[in-house]
Amino acid sequence: MSFIYFYLLILINPFLGQWGKQFQKMGLSSSNAYIPLYNYYLVFKHTNKKPFWTILMLIPGVHLIMMMVANVSLIRRFGRFSLMDTFQGIFFPYVLMHQLVSDEKAVQVAETNWNNAKELEARKWGDHLVLFMCLPVLGHALELLFSLISSRKAGSKTGVKEWGDSLLFALIAATVIRTYVFEPFQIPTGSMEKTMLVGDFLFVNKLAFGPKVPITPLSYPLVHNNVPWVNIPSYLTIEKGSYFRLPGFGKIKPYDIVVFNYPSGDTAVYDPRIPNGLMGHDYHGIINNEAIWQFRIKNNLLGKGVNAADSLKFLSFIDNIDYWRNIARENLKNGLFPIYSTENAEGMTHDGLIYRPVDKRENYIKRCIGTPGDVIKIENATVYRNGKPAKIFDNMAFKWDVSKATATFNAQEMFERFGLENAPDASRYDYEEGDSTNPYVLNISPLEKRNIQKAYPNAKFSVHIDRPSYTVEKRNPSPEELIENLECFPKDFYVNNTMTDFQEFRVPKKGATVRISSKNIAWYRRIITAYEGHTLVEKKDGTILIDDKKASSYTFGMNYYWMMGDNRYNSADSRVWGFVPEDHIVGRASLVWLSKSPYKGFRMERILKNVSQEGSFSILQLIGFALGIGVLIAIFKYLA
Repeated sequence: MSFIYFYLLILINPFLGQWGKQFQKMGLSSSNAYIPLYNYYLVFKHTNKKPFWTILMLIPGVHLIMMMVANVSLIRRFGRFSLMDTFQGIFFPYVLMHQLVSDEKAVQVAETNWNNAKELEARKWGDHLVLFMCLPVLGHALELLFSLISSRKAGSKTGVKEWGDSLLFALIAATVIRTYVFEPFQIPTGSMEKTMLVGDFLFVNKLAFGPKVPITPLSYPLVHNNVPWVNIPSYLTIEKGSYFRLPGFGKIKPYDIVVFNYPSGDTAVYDPRIPNGLMGHDYHGIINNEAIWQFRIKNNLLGKGVNAADSLKFLSFIDNIDYWRNIARENLKNGLFPIYSTENAEGMTHDGLIYRPVDKRENYIKRCIGTPGDVIKIENATVYRNGKPAKIFDNMAFKWDVSKATATFNAQEMFERFGLENAPDASRYDYEEGDSTNPYVLNISPLEKRNIQKAYPNAKFSVHIDRPSYTVEKRNPSPEELIENLECFPKDFYVNNTMTDFQEFRVPKKGATVRISSKNIAWYRRIITAYEGHTLVEKKDGTILIDDKKASSYTFGMNYYWMMGDNRYNSADSRVWGFVPEDHIVGRASLVWLSKSPYKGFRMERILKNVSQEGSFSILQLIGFALGIGVLIAIFKYLA
């Protein structure tokens, strides 16, 4: 349901709860009970003496929590503290409130006497419920731990009440800060090596481009989309809003390092055995791979060389791709692992598919190469933006082949002298020696390349090409090569893009109109359907229907961006899944506050590194950052 219904609930909540009669019992004017916001101001003022909590009623993500707090505070003003009273006050308070206004003996009570054992016992289990709702199990564990090392002072609140109040407001503050100001983020993969390293912990500045109002505000604030250990979604979808972004300090500029929600993450394969419960983020890529493997196995095309006759069989796959994709979708829907996975061979199953709203899709980090309206092309691993080579930063990583006839490298020297690394888990592989017939393959930054060339002036470097482009080589493709086109955006058999050679295209811009036909619709399918919510039908005669109307052009409803990893040969980025819509943008990567290598320990030189400027924070910036944090703490301290 839309936000409007839940804000409407907040408005009619005082009517449903008969606040007018309760206000009379509290010595307040009954008419004030129905003045929007002022009524909540009075409830917070006369129950817990926090009138400024009313401000929080306006913020999606905490608005319903504050309504629940108001209801519980109000019924507790009349001495209803029990477990069942508290439970009703949180989830359905209206029967209880009707009982209160109907009961002439129900009058407001004095504040709790924390030295009175009878009063403490009356509210004991209600306070336990509040603490459990704030932080299940762990909250009680923390309260128990601190009760063992410190004693309660006479006249002070119980530990359960103190922890319940503190955690409740801490969660509210964390929700507001994490949603609208900045969010912590950890670099999970090596796609941004060697600019951002696996194990970097950074802050994402959401004010840079303007914070998004959450589409699914009913969410537990300390996790992104999945509750660890129990592997359940951390959010509810009963309240859903539409995309809206608050004003920010600027717009995305070319070469900004940006955090965004993964565009291809609308559907995920749910596997609770691995982190985040995801077997693979790119569900649509998994479908294509599974379809290909299903075809290969059922046509006896595995485990042997593919001859000319076998090769022609792949034309059947191309002509009937929807059939094979439907088989793949059905298998994944039924909990089967992809047929090429080890798990499938063992007869194991996963826990099905899960749909992720935009704001709950996995967070990715890449560098913005193309902004709306830019023309992008990749040729021989060189990216061109608006006809000029894109800027290359010293810490980007590119693969180079080095002829063994021109240089003899030593692995130990590469690691110790030039700083190359081969991670034990293969997450980073800077140096490949191979056999005598193959060149050395170095995955190195421009700075590292210059240092190696200086030490080996005769070494011949050439750009590494993983998969040759038949378009560049100007030859006819084989059926297998047509199928390989599904690996790169726009995942179409007849669009020959590779990670090192990409056809020229223009990044979509809001309000711009493009001509569409069967020849170029592949570039815009996902924009039209998944991102902008239209129906799309492509008929065999080339006719295109958008929302059941014949269309020869399309006007973009949003701005889009082209994102690429700095580790250019080891990055699943826009070259794989395409454009990033503006409603997926989270913020700008700003500050590395901690960095720990998975196998080398802490990286002290990266602490307090300014991501956007690729240097350390200046004293002035650190003071400004500290002041900003101080102001936020002061605001919430005052509100609390």
